[in-house]
Amino acid sequence: MPPLRYVNLTPEFAPKCEALELLSFPDTEPADLIDEEGFRAYAKIFPEGFFLCLDGERLVGQGAGIFLDFDFDHPQHSIAEITGEHQCGNHDPDGDWYYGTDIVVSADYRRRGIGKCLYELRKDVVRRYNKKGIIAGGHIVGFADHKHHMSAAEYVDKVSKRELYDATLTFQLDNGFEVRGVLADYLDEPALDNWAALIVWENSDHRS
Repeated sequence: MPPLRYVNLTPEFAPKCEALELLSFPDTEPADLIDEEGFRAYAKIFPEGFFLCLDGERLVGQGAGIFLDFDFDHPQHSIAEITGEHQCGNHDPDGDWYYGTDIVVSADYRRRGIGKCLYELRKDVVRRYNKKGIIAGGHIVGFADHKHHMSAAEYVDKVSKRELYDATLTFQLDNGFEVRGVLADYLDEPALDNWAALIVWENSDHRS
């Protein structure tokens, strides 16, 4: 069996990226996801920040992000507000942070280390460009089962303390991220009442 390959985004992968995106986020309003046109725009604007995992010619994972500045004193935002058109329009090569816009792994390829590799590739970009770290709106998929008896902030706090397990957020914590709060109306995702976790990974190698 040939090994999995990791490459940067190129325009011809745009249809496959859109299909994987829609399959991975069935409960999210499609308008809040990156579409084929958006992936083509990403391939022009910042392909160095967008990674694909391929098994032969099959796309089985993808992880993306853009550079921008972030105001931690006023952290509330939606994915559309902070990333701009096609989730890459606000890319600023001089921005201090890498903002993670997208990371998905095909369901039948999970637990094979793909997600971890995608995070490591993103961290390598941060180190190479001497950025302060990674910021993202963490998907709190497990909150759907708890939202009727606790707030999003309480849920995220319990996951952070390892009192609850969340398939996505716990994985992000295991990869060095920490929670800095919750984000209201981050995505149009009714199952989660539109909540996400604000997560941050700081680059210890950053030079001022």
